[in-house]
Amino acid sequence: MNLGWSATRLVFSEADFLPGLIVDKYGDYLSIQFMSLGMDMIKQDIVDILVELTGCKGIYERSDMPTREKEGLEQVKGFLYGKFDPRVEIEEDGIRMIVDMENGQKTGYFLDQKLNRDILRLYAKDKNVLDAFSNVGGFALHACKYGAKSVVACDISKRACDEIMNNAKLNGFNQLEAKCVDVFDYLHSEDANQAFDVIILDPPAFSKSKDSLKKAYRGYKEINMQAMKIIKSGGYLLTFSCSQHMTPDLFMQMINEAAYDAKRTVQFLDFRIQAPDHPALLQSEEQLYLKCMILRVK
Repeated sequence: MNLGWSATRLVFSEADFLPGLIVDKYGDYLSIQFMSLGMDMIKQDIVDILVELTGCKGIYERSDMPTREKEGLEQVKGFLYGKFDPRVEIEEDGIRMIVDMENGQKTGYFLDQKLNRDILRLYAKDKNVLDAFSNVGGFALHACKYGAKSVVACDISKRACDEIMNNAKLNGFNQLEAKCVDVFDYLHSEDANQAFDVIILDPPAFSKSKDSLKKAYRGYKEINMQAMKIIKSGGYLLTFSCSQHMTPDLFMQMINEAAYDAKRTVQFLDFRIQAPDHPALLQSEEQLYLKCMILRVK
């Protein structure tokens, strides 16, 4: 079945019974991470098998994560099979995008959010939309596709903002503006107050260890409270956490506290998780890392 995607995750480490291995497909090319010593020792065998099974034109290694150092491995990236331009074009829900397999986040792009980006078809039409922590603009581009009146994409990275506008041009979207700003500052600015009917909050993982959870909780609460304060009455807030330590119960508790402090009445419409090509084993709740709540704020 063709769902309008040319990019997907093929192997998701422990959840696919291959611990320490990540394989993502971007069009005709694969991006791969070896996170453990065991997988790194059989790297060439894995490359040969993937070439045979997928018929891919090239493979790029993105084993440049700090966790490798715990296994006594260096951080590395580079070509494992074929030579090609690591900036490849993909399609997601009919939207054309450039993925930078060499320098993009993780293996190049956040594939775990693809179903959540598509849900904007229910909320974006004729709306003014803010995509905060936008990275290369996946949510912003979907808002444009689904008929948003205007879209502001905010990210602190100049490279990400340049990519957003390149992708907008690639699709002929002219209602999109990228702002290279600190999202925390922008949410407190006069420009953002009562300007948006839809706000998407998709921050990076504020907590990567249990020791940092308390500080991360405060950060999540702050951005959600401020978004609730500035959104138009009746607006929709799509809020995410990709930290495995922010459990669903904690996430809901934080949202409830943010709504109370923002003095807004909030309706809970939907709860969503990562895409099905990022499965989680039932006995490993930490693999259920991505949480989304869709809220109506009055």
